[in-house]
Amino acid sequence: MPRLSPLEPPYEPEVEARLSAMMPPGTPPIGLFRTFVKNMPMAAAMDGWGRYELSKRLSLSLRDREIVIDRTTARCGCEYEWGVHVAFFAERTGLTGGQLTSLTYGDARDPCWEHERDRLLIEAADALHDTADVDGGLWHRLAAEFTEAQLLDLFLLCGWYHAISFAANAARVPLEPAAPPVADLNPRWPPSLVPPVPSAPPAPCLSPQQRP
Repeated sequence: MPRLSPLEPPYEPEVEARLSAMMPPGTPPIGLFRTFVKNMPMAAAMDGWGRYELSKRLSLSLRDREIVIDRTTARCGCEYEWGVHVAFFAERTGLTGGQLTSLTYGDARDPCWEHERDRLLIEAADALHDTADVDGGLWHRLAAEFTEAQLLDLFLLCGWYHAISFAANAARVPLEPAAPPVADLNPRWPPSLVPPVPSAPPAPCLSPQQRP
């Protein structure tokens, strides 16, 4: 049950114009945006930054971006925003079922992450979520892989999707009908991620069918 019910059509002309600007042409507005327009000055202010984060102007690649968003929303327990991004972008970015499961319940050590760049994105998202910081060792590894512009985009992207997750969770925005439920990966939600024991072996990236 939503705490703040998303607006339903017909919309006032100003609201309809704002919703149209927030969505791709011909796409009905999602529930989160229909909630945000209950505060029109806020929705208008957010629009520019939100467009930047999802645009080609962002210095991170589409795959980089979605790894960060999926990991951050999963760590925040935000099934709403996690589901929206999996539905809209997972196939386009080439993320496998095993990788989506790892982003939700595993960690950067899972063997499905063959590339250091992917692992670094997950580690950075976890560090920022857990400590609001990046330690020296991780910083040096990040700086060897990403440009300064990309690092700034990475940090702000994590922060932005914390804010989105907080709003969607607290307002109890209803899940989108087209978004996959997280139970398709594992019935346990939200993920209870505990820092791994250093001596523990990496967890395998199991397919949804193989997960307990």
